[in-house]
Amino acid sequence: MNEELNRHGVLEALLFVVEEPLALARLQEVLGDEDPATTEATVRELALALEREGRGLMVQEVAGGFRLATRPEAHPWIQRLQQIKPARLSRAALETLAIIAYKQPITRAEIEGIRGVAVDGVMRTLLERGLVRILGRKAEAGRPILYGTSSAFLEHFGFKDLGDLPSLREIDELIGTSGTDPASPNANAAAQPSPALPSPSEGGAAEGGEPS
Repeated sequence: MNEELNRHGVLEALLFVVEEPLALARLQEVLGDEDPATTEATVRELALALEREGRGLMVQEVAGGFRLATRPEAHPWIQRLQQIKPARLSRAALETLAIIAYKQPITRAEIEGIRGVAVDGVMRTLLERGLVRILGRKAEAGRPILYGTSSAFLEHFGFKDLGDLPSLREIDELIGTSGTDPASPNANAAAQPSPALPSPSEGGAAEGGEPS
């Protein structure tokens, strides 16, 4: 790769073909760079070039790596092409996921203590979708399983890392404006403050509380 333009083109192709974000170290290895700073500079240059040219794709840093993603401004046209409404996580799933994100590592009993309802069905769905993972077991009687969020969680919401999570004040505002999923076990119960996460532009189908 003698020309910088060719280098940018190779990087763009790499970020296009992968299904998961590429870590900087992996990009450095593939590009054959001796210094990670050189690789990172190329990534930043490509990101600026795409933005400057008004392209429909952008370089997104998420879950400890880089990937190509469509610009938010293009989403209305993408949705028109697909003719589908973006599916979202249910209110119950968002509340449970938020509790795990802020309190991890946390046990199922602790989650249920905060939410005030059983979370068996929601937890099963979050685990199946890879948004939550098992971290180990708590050193207490019964050695209950400890749960935490996964890299797929970061990708799903477009977070670079857990430091990108909304502040508690923002969480309160989101709770006040978000609707209640009728499939949620506590849909008809008295309102109980719980943390919530912003719904991403893309997600899975809403799920309700399944019986265990």
